[in-house]
Amino acid sequence: MVAATTGEETHAPLISNRLLTRLTIGIAALAALTVAISVGGRLMGERIALAGHTESTDVLDIIVGQDHVRLPANTIRFEEQRRIGRAERIDLYLTWPEMAGYSNAERLRFNDAGRPESLVFLNLSQSTMSKDMSGRLGPIYSQLFDERSQPGPAGLVLRRLKGNSAYGDEVFFTGTLPDGADYAVRCMMPADEKQSTSADCQRDIHIGRDLSVLYRFSSRLLPQWQAIEARMRDYVGRALVEDGRVPTTRAR
Repeated sequence: MVAATTGEETHAPLISNRLLTRLTIGIAALAALTVAISVGGRLMGERIALAGHTESTDVLDIIVGQDHVRLPANTIRFEEQRRIGRAERIDLYLTWPEMAGYSNAERLRFNDAGRPESLVFLNLSQSTMSKDMSGRLGPIYSQLFDERSQPGPAGLVLRRLKGNSAYGDEVFFTGTLPDGADYAVRCMMPADEKQSTSADCQRDIHIGRDLSVLYRFSSRLLPQWQAIEARMRDYVGRALVEDGRVPTTRAR
């Protein structure tokens, strides 16, 4: 016969307080890590989506050679050039025909290579030649044209080059600007319009004290050559600052 046990029976807790504390800390750490990954992933995603672009419209004062220009950050193509101070060159990209910088609302226009006519590109640098492309037309380029010519878009004349010229398969389009000045632009014409790029045609002009503006655009925009010329001159002309001084404070 089994004797009955007397007194209270003691039971050890299944989970100790120490283990419970460790589990709580671990859960909190995992929660914090999840939040950090979520926030970091969102920031990284936004950075990848921008792909070097910026929506900032902070104005940057930059000296190029003898000229002082004031430009919104979102018009400057490369991040390393978005600095106040002196620069050897500045690369810009703008929507056409609005002449506006990058914005999230227009991101497809900046990222879609299939729509080259939606952007124009500018390079600002100190002049290295005494004459711009129009000034070189008579003394230089005209000596390279062969006898073949044909009508081009919007009153332009297509001029082909002699076989021994250094311009390869490029052609020139020439015309007369509304003020009577010569106009010339170099183009690499695509065999198929679908192969057009934003750099089919290029032209350089002199503005300001000593500023060379090289601008590029799609051959699809050739019918708008007069409007492009006028907009380029107006845009850079308004960006020029006459005093030549650079503020010491950085843009926010």
